[in-house]
Amino acid sequence: MELLTAYLQFLNVERGLSPLTRENYTRDIHQLLLLNKDISLHHVQSSHIRRHIATLHGKGMGGKSIARMLSSWRGFFDYLIQRHGYTNNPAKGLRAPKSAKCLPHALSIEQAIKLVEVNAQDLLSVRDHAILELFYSSGLRLSELINLNTDHLDFTEGTITVTGKGNKTRVVPCGQHAISAMQRWLNQRSNLLNHSLTQKAVFIGKQGKRMSARNIQYRLKNWAIKQGLDSSIHPHMLRHSFASHVLQSSGDLRAVQEMLGHANISTTQVYTHLDYQHLTKVYDIAHPRAKKK
Repeated sequence: MELLTAYLQFLNVERGLSPLTRENYTRDIHQLLLLNKDISLHHVQSSHIRRHIATLHGKGMGGKSIARMLSSWRGFFDYLIQRHGYTNNPAKGLRAPKSAKCLPHALSIEQAIKLVEVNAQDLLSVRDHAILELFYSSGLRLSELINLNTDHLDFTEGTITVTGKGNKTRVVPCGQHAISAMQRWLNQRSNLLNHSLTQKAVFIGKQGKRMSARNIQYRLKNWAIKQGLDSSIHPHMLRHSFASHVLQSSGDLRAVQEMLGHANISTTQVYTHLDYQHLTKVYDIAHPRAKKK
């Protein structure tokens, strides 16, 4: 569809959204077009969108997924109003069904350390060790780690500069274990680098190109199995673990918010519930009046 192609170009050039975000928009808008295959977008009304929401929810789609989809649809219709003469945004003002709040799953401190302390002998394992250490050390999103360039690293200050959601840049601390692993990798990185490319990417694959999300996810699952952990471990779980463990030790919610790059502190507050779970476990074990007989 020409309108979708033009919109994706707009998201890329004018809004500077990442390829992963544009991929999500593409999938959501394809769903919109599929649901409205029998009518023109000009004629889509709020009643149609409400019916689509009910249909998707009835098929088991969660509230968060529907909310993201509605956001994509609103953005697309706003674009059509601004650039193509449309007069109505049928998704405006509509809300997704509420979902039960699920706490993010975090590794224990012992599990996290076991995962990141890999025995790095060959070139790829040296690279993977740096990836694991950096995920846990700095709480990066997968997209932030993928897009990391060599000029974003400041080992003297012990910080890295990342670009997160909404194209917002922030500086995050990088621990000494991660710095050591990164320096070891960067010293060997040229062995994979394709010198015909101008490649600033920190993490590259066998072809000398920037690693993909799927490749990193696969490598992480592989290391989880090798380290005797659950194969369901994924990059975001290390981000959850970072946030939970820093909050347990410091209690500083604002600092964790800054490091994670959350625009709203309510997003960060989910980790206070993780911390509460940790405290109740300690209480149940330690307090004599908490023990069941």
